[in-house]
Amino acid sequence: MTRRSPAAHDTGRTAHDTRQADHGTRPAERGARQAPPPLADALAAGTLVLDGGLSNQLESAGHDLGDELWSARLLAERPEAVAEAHLAYFTAGADVAITASYQATFEGFGRRGIGRERAAGLMALSVELAREAARRAAPGRPRWVAASAGPYGAMLADGSEYRGRYGLTVAELERFHRPRLEVLAAAAPDVLALETVPDADEAAALLRAVRGLGVPAWLSYTVAGGRTRAGQPLEEAFALAADADEVIAVGVNCCAPEDVEHAVATASRITGKPVVAYPNSGERWDARARAWTGGSTFDAERVRAWRAAGARLVGGCCRVGPGAIEGIAEVLGRDRDGREER
Repeated sequence: MTRRSPAAHDTGRTAHDTRQADHGTRPAERGARQAPPPLADALAAGTLVLDGGLSNQLESAGHDLGDELWSARLLAERPEAVAEAHLAYFTAGADVAITASYQATFEGFGRRGIGRERAAGLMALSVELAREAARRAAPGRPRWVAASAGPYGAMLADGSEYRGRYGLTVAELERFHRPRLEVLAAAAPDVLALETVPDADEAAALLRAVRGLGVPAWLSYTVAGGRTRAGQPLEEAFALAADADEVIAVGVNCCAPEDVEHAVATASRITGKPVVAYPNSGERWDARARAWTGGSTFDAERVRAWRAAGARLVGGCCRVGPGAIEGIAEVLGRDRDGREER
């Protein structure tokens, strides 16, 4: 299914010029959301800067994330560190923060002896910590919070989030995702970030799981070349979200920077929705060694091509820190000031 790309009617402004001050509006106040939610308005108006990798920012501050809960462990043990990491990205120029709930699941917390009530409280806390950082950041512009929901493979913590094909049905995956999505939605983020999805089957489950929650979502695949990590063509994968009213943006994350431009163009062409793009640094994750290998190929100047292809929410994922996010904000700021952004 091919739809008109949002790039065709973009005004040339970034969202810094036009976004509204009511970004903190709660879902109940938006009612049936007859008007687009505030983040959707901002994406339609221009380009927003997303944050970078939360885990590498926490590690750079001296925190050990070497267990199955990854950054979600700090929700229980060092919540103030999570807020500080968010603040570092807002200070660098990010407009949107992604919460520390990527690996936060009832099953994962349960393996650590954390009951469902406490687990739900920690998931909700992830949203509040990002809100706290937004309140502490310098005033003068609105900021948004995206509640992260990682794939089923993130809960397994065995690298299968980069493969997909877990041997589960769409209905089984929906049953896994729905309870925590309900908790995250109740915490009133601006958007649910359905991210690092390796498999179109899991995307179908997530799209079913977000129905009726009253909070918009973006759907972001992890990709390699022109396919999902599970091997499906991106055209087919993005088409799943084309008619999903809950989805305000589609795109890619946790992939090589070199894979972004083609994927963004495909997402824009197939869905007609704003596109989100936040790749890794270009280093590769060795799941067996639990270490990053290789060098970085991330370059903030690439965002011009991504934006031209349809990206309206641009940032970084693993190993992309505040310095790179500051670079993205500077590139987009220069384009805005010179009226080069289209």
